[in-house]
Amino acid sequence: MCGRYSLATPGHDDLRSRFALGESLEIRQRFNVAPGDDVVTVTTSKEGEPRGELLRWGLVPFWAKDPKVGYKMINARAETVAEKPAYRDAFTSRRCLIVADGFYEWQPRPNGARKRPFHITRADGAPFAFAGLWASWHGEGDQAIRSCSIITTDANHKLADIHDRMPVMLPDAAAEEAWLDPATPSGLLRELLVPLPDDLTARRAVGYAVGDARHDAPDCLDDAPPEPPQDGADAAPTLF
Repeated sequence: MCGRYSLATPGHDDLRSRFALGESLEIRQRFNVAPGDDVVTVTTSKEGEPRGELLRWGLVPFWAKDPKVGYKMINARAETVAEKPAYRDAFTSRRCLIVADGFYEWQPRPNGARKRPFHITRADGAPFAFAGLWASWHGEGDQAIRSCSIITTDANHKLADIHDRMPVMLPDAAAEEAWLDPATPSGLLRELLVPLPDDLTARRAVGYAVGDARHDAPDCLDDAPPEPPQDGADAAPTLF
C-alpha cells in the first residue's frame, strides 16, 4: 500500500510548469503527506483540459453515506480498479495525477524489531505523478468533498524486500498525458498500471520521525541512524 508520501521539492514554479498546475493553486512543501490531507493533483475539465486542484486523500464515492469511508480508500488496486464499484466509474472518466517526489514504506525487521522506514523516489530525484482517481461527494446541505485515491500495483524487484505493493509512479510526461486523456482506451490504461522499472527507482532508509502522521517537518527525510550490532558483534549497519 501507499500510506504516506512527500512533496518536499522547493521549486514550486517548476512544479507548476511541469504539471500545468496553474498560478492560483496553493502548493506547500510537504515532508509527510498523510491520509485525509489535501493534496496537489491534476484533474481535467469537462472539455478534457488539465487543471491543478487540491483534493482530499482518501476517495469518498458519491454514494457513500459517511465521508469517513475515505480513510479506508486511500489506495485502489490496479488489478481490480476497473471492476470495483467504488472505483470503476472514476477509472472510466475521473482519472487524475497526484503530484509527489517520493513515498514511504516500512520494512519488517527480524525478531519483532521496529519496522524500518524507507523513502522511495525516482533514481534522478525528480518529481513525478502517481496514477490516481478522484470523486465528488455531496452530503447534507452544502457539504461537499472532492477526494482521490492512489492506484497501487505489485512492487518491482528493487522494493520487493520492503513491501509487496507499491504505488503506480507514471514514468514520464507521455504516460501522464495518456492517463489523463479521456480518449485513452481502457486496454492502454491498464498497461500504464505497472511498477516503475528498477533502474528508475531509488530507496533510502530514513529515521523514525516519519512514523507520526501529524509530524510534517524536514527531519522526516533524515538518514536512518546506524543499526545496533547484532548478537553482540561489531557488525556494520546494512547499507542500501
